[in-house]
Formats: sequence, structure tokens, C-alpha cells
Amino acid sequence: MRPERITIVEVAPRDGLQAEDRVLSTDLKLELLERLADAGHIAIEATSFVSPKAVPQLADAEELMRRLKPRAGVRYSALVPNETGLERAISSGVHEIAVFASASESYSRKNLNRSRDDGLAGYGPVIRKAKDGRLRVRGYLSMVIADPWDGPTDPAVVSVASKRLLDFGCDELSLGDTLGVGTPGDVTRLVGAIRGAIPIEKVAFHFHDTYGQALANVLAAMGEGVTTFDASVGGIGGSPFAKMAGGNLATEDLVWMCKGMGIATGVDLEKLVATSHWLGAQLGRELPAHVSRAMRSGEH
Repeated sequence: MRPERITIVEVAPRDGLQAEDRVLSTDLKLELLERLADAGHIAIEATSFVSPKAVPQLADAEELMRRLKPRAGVRYSALVPNETGLERAISSGVHEIAVFASASESYSRKNLNRSRDDGLAGYGPVIRKAKDGRLRVRGYLSMVIADPWDGPTDPAVVSVASKRLLDFGCDELSLGDTLGVGTPGDVTRLVGAIRGAIPIEKVAFHFHDTYGQALANVLAAMGEGVTTFDASVGGIGGSPFAKMAGGNLATEDLVWMCKGMGIATGVDLEKLVATSHWLGAQLGRELPAHVSRAMRSGEH
């Protein structure tokens, strides 16, 4: 099965920048958001309303969202950890939020300071309040393949947790291979486990490229009917709470592959690569995306 078109959710402004040592100014973050929209992105994760003490790189969330100019046809989302974060997001003009749960016990305790079940249950009131306010809600479920402390994650557990988030009212669910250890076989088995429990059309995948499997995993997920994928320009990102996690799947690598396969993304590759090079200059390092490195040297 090969889709005619996929949707890319660009996560660099939040999931990418939160893992960087260098903190970008609000002006530079706004320029990044503008560049990504100019490149054709229609879904962009802009920031996070978590505690500034936990993620100082995104401490300017209120200012950023208040200054961000809406674009017709572009959805900007923000991560919220609880009802306090939701209230901050709503007061800043956010129309789409994301909540973040874990499929594994240890990561939930280390990242959310709650058990897996308590963490999931705690999002019920947050999601209901967001839906009452007519906000779109995206659910993230991390560690769906394996956890660094607990080992492999049982696909049945992922299925139950996924259904809970959708039953709470999430419009979409992003399943995250947070460590980047998954293979196409893992992806196929996982989709097989959740198929029937939740609608596959509401499922997205969030792959990290720690073991170089991200693009292969995208192809496996496409073969199972999934058409929404998270990616990060330049390949930046990784969990600050799981240091062994590698970077995100690079958006330009995904777009290059889709271009060669005749799969539409709506994203302009040249503009995306230019944005990747610009972002690398702002962060003071060469970014890991393969396509941007190759196109810088003229090997395309």
C-alpha cells in the first residue's frame, strides 16, 4: 500500500528546540515558524506550555503565541502538561493543543512524575476542558516500542493506552518510538495490535533515527495505512528526559524519499533545505539531516 499523499507534522520548533543547548530568541523562533509555513507546512508544533524550569528553551511560549501571525490553512499547536498549561495556552490564543503520555511505566515516572495509569487518567479533565473550548487535541504516546529502563513495550499496553486517549476526546494520536530502536517489523506488529481497537486514520507516528531506521519505519507504517508522520527540520530533537534518544526523523529526508516515490507532501524541498541550513547557523552547528548535507555540497 502506498498513499498518494501524506501529512507531515513539523515538530522542530518544540520537540527540536527543547533539546538544544543554545536558546533561540523569540524573534528567531518566529522566523523559523514563518520559514516553515512558507515551505508549505500545514501543521506545525510551535511551542510548549510546560514549566520554564523544566524546559527553559521554551520559556517564552506566551510571548511567542501572542506574536505569531495566523496563516490561512496552517495549524499551530502547543504542548500542555496539565490544566494550568492549558489555561496558559488558551489565554495566549492557542487553538490546538497536544498532551503527552507514556506507554511505559519508568518513563512516565521520570518525565511526568506519575505512574503510567495516573498520567493517562490525569489528561481526561485536560482534554475535556480543551474540547469544551473547541480546541483540537493531539495526543502523544511515547515509548511505544521500548523503554530504556523497562525494556520492550507490550503492544497490547500501547493499544489500551491509545484507546483511552482517543476515548477522552483526542482528535489524533501520535505514537512515538522515543528511543529510535524500532524496526519495520516492530512497526508492523504494533499497528496489527492496535488495529481494531482504534481507527488507523487517527494514528500518526513519531520516529527517532537513533539506529537509522526512521525512513524504513515510515515505509512500514505507510504499508499499514498510516498517512501522518512527525518530522523535524534538520533532524534536530530528542527527549531531554531520555538522553539516550537520538534525533528526530529529518523532515527533508522524509520529503526527499516521498518525492522519489511520487507521494505528495505539499512541502517545498528547496525552501526546507534552506531553512535547515539557516537553523543550523542559528544553533551554531551542522544539523544531522542527510539531504541538507548532500544538497549543501551539490550532491543532488
